[in-house]
Amino acid sequence: MHRTYASRIATSALHRTAWWQRGALAALLALAAAWATPLAAEDGHALWLRYPPLAEQAQGTPAPVTGLVAAAGTPTQAATRQELLRGLGGLQGTAPPLADAVGRPGALLVGTPDSTPALAQLRPALEGLGREGYLIRSVEIDGHAATAIVANDDIGALYGAFHYLRLLQTGEPVDALDLRSAPEVRLRVLNHWDNLDRHVERGYAGQSIWDWHRLPGWVDPRYTDYARANASIGINGTVLNNVNANAMVLTPMYLEKVAALAEVFRPWGIRVYLSARFSAPVEIGGLETADPLDPAVRRWWRAKADEIYARIPDFGGFLVKANSEGQPGPQDYGRSHADGANMLAEALAPHDGIAMWRAFVYSDEEPDDRAKQAYTEFVPHDGEFADNVLVQVKNGAIDFQPREPFHPLFGAMPQTPLMMEFQVTKEYLGFATHLVYLGPMWEEVLRADTHAEGEGSTVAKVIDGSLHGHALTGIAGVANIGTDRNWSGSHFDQANWYAYGRLAWDPHASARDIAGEWVRMTFSRDPDFVGPVVDMMMDSHQAAVDYMTPLGLHHLMGRGHHYGPGPWVEGGPRADWTSVYFHRATRDGIGFDRTASGSDAVSQYAPPVAREFGDLARVPEDFLLWFHHVPWDHPARSGRPLWDELVHRYDRGVAAVREMRATWAGLAGQVDAERHAQVAAFLAIQAQEAQWWRDASIAYFQTFAQRPLPEGHAPPPQPLEHYQGQEFPHAPGDGR
Repeated sequence: MHRTYASRIATSALHRTAWWQRGALAALLALAAAWATPLAAEDGHALWLRYPPLAEQAQGTPAPVTGLVAAAGTPTQAATRQELLRGLGGLQGTAPPLADAVGRPGALLVGTPDSTPALAQLRPALEGLGREGYLIRSVEIDGHAATAIVANDDIGALYGAFHYLRLLQTGEPVDALDLRSAPEVRLRVLNHWDNLDRHVERGYAGQSIWDWHRLPGWVDPRYTDYARANASIGINGTVLNNVNANAMVLTPMYLEKVAALAEVFRPWGIRVYLSARFSAPVEIGGLETADPLDPAVRRWWRAKADEIYARIPDFGGFLVKANSEGQPGPQDYGRSHADGANMLAEALAPHDGIAMWRAFVYSDEEPDDRAKQAYTEFVPHDGEFADNVLVQVKNGAIDFQPREPFHPLFGAMPQTPLMMEFQVTKEYLGFATHLVYLGPMWEEVLRADTHAEGEGSTVAKVIDGSLHGHALTGIAGVANIGTDRNWSGSHFDQANWYAYGRLAWDPHASARDIAGEWVRMTFSRDPDFVGPVVDMMMDSHQAAVDYMTPLGLHHLMGRGHHYGPGPWVEGGPRADWTSVYFHRATRDGIGFDRTASGSDAVSQYAPPVAREFGDLARVPEDFLLWFHHVPWDHPARSGRPLWDELVHRYDRGVAAVREMRATWAGLAGQVDAERHAQVAAFLAIQAQEAQWWRDASIAYFQTFAQRPLPEGHAPPPQPLEHYQGQEFPHAPGDGR
């Protein structure tokens, strides 16, 4: 378990290699033994909370904490104290002694002014930090230098403790601290698309972690690990079940199980939410209708809310997917989305509950442009939603594509708080085997300017409530968590869970800074390791866009499972479930015309944005084919004709993955063998599948472009029919 990476790899290679190479490898083994340091095997379960001894890392270590003053009178206080003992014990090599007061320099005091009297002097400094904010400050108490982590509430102190440990893990100085932090978004929620049979829709990390059959009798310790990881990045809510909901989750048998999970999560500041099936009054309530204006239906939902809160006093509320992809909803009865949401809000309001109503809607009838439907259905009802309703909007108008322009709803409903929905699980970005760090994509969306209230009206300001003065704010991430030991199916997909939580706390944060934190906490603080890995992560999203959907192409994945390229997909029950609907390639050109001469989707944006997106000369080239149908000879910004530019982008993406593989291979010895080997294997899969994407896409689109490949770009090795004939009936994560 403690053999060095270099010796393990060299020994394995020695056994596998021809005799004439063994002399060189033996020399490599001897050299490795001379300089390598022991690296313990790791399976990734510890995530970014590993707490390895700082003395074994590349940089200097801070002065040790000499004593810990932390109350443990409540479950949250006990969790905070235990985390600090665990973290400091690992980082320092030994846990500090517990104390009732500062007895010597170097003590750490944690709590609230009420729980830890020595912190009372800092009470005035807590103004404006709310329940979840905290202060970390270097202070002098009883004549001794100390560090204080103080908050208005126990949960704020817990968040502050995790922040302090993060400073130590990442090598930040802690000798002169004066930090204030509070979340800019009120609800920071993970959405689990987990079914009651433990299948995870769009899940690539094993089964659902919720073992419904054994609950409530067996409460898996992993639930505490899950809550602890979420608390470490400020996530304060979890929706336990799929938005394609099963009404059974609202029955007493399942509510007892939900209550058991809520009990585990409560000390960590996490509320549970449930996806509610709109037709539940019919399916489990014995009613003949689910009409939101029917008095009996409203009474049923009020009684159901009362029943839930009797079991779970801090229940968060409901998430609803309605009148989308065949799900029931208020439009089944001629009612609006506001009618449906307000009915649930009315039931939840006496308990301080929230209704999160998803804006991912499209009708059974094919619209003129699916990208327009959410705006068309929701904007007319701006101002009609109850005060405890959040409208949850995907980052883009189609469906979590590798790159989308920001959703036109952001900024278009000033009287309604909008809740961002990101997808942490990589449904359209290579599942768990492709290394794609999503921080840059989310940052791109959050920093996009809606121009709703003039220049500087960013999506982040819509989400944090500052643009339109909303106190109720929220952000949701579709979880990538499963029963795999490393939680997310691959080690680098943990970074997306981490980045989501950090951006949920502060939507204005830097994706690069977050990546740097994660790498230092997850792998190593050595700058010779951190720099190349962060660069690799920051480039990974653009690489995936290039080899999958360059220049604004979208929805080109295989049908249903969304695995691999499928630009030829056509037919079936509806046109907007096909690739040809979105790319619209002909011999004349390619792209979806969303300008005023086409579907006019650009008019849903504020005029400055609409003018930019609608102008062929000004539209960002990354969105060119999203908004415009252009000829194959259209000159790109590079000067290349469109066809040549498209091929160039595909090859650029493939080349970027090759560079990622080389970078990672060059870091051997700086991370333990087990994790290095899995990442290397997954990068090999990614390189193979990036090439597949490139070859299949070029073979298909060339049938329309009718042009040769530009010089220096190799033709696909197989005919188009080869790629079209591939089938993957058991690809993971498909819906049921």
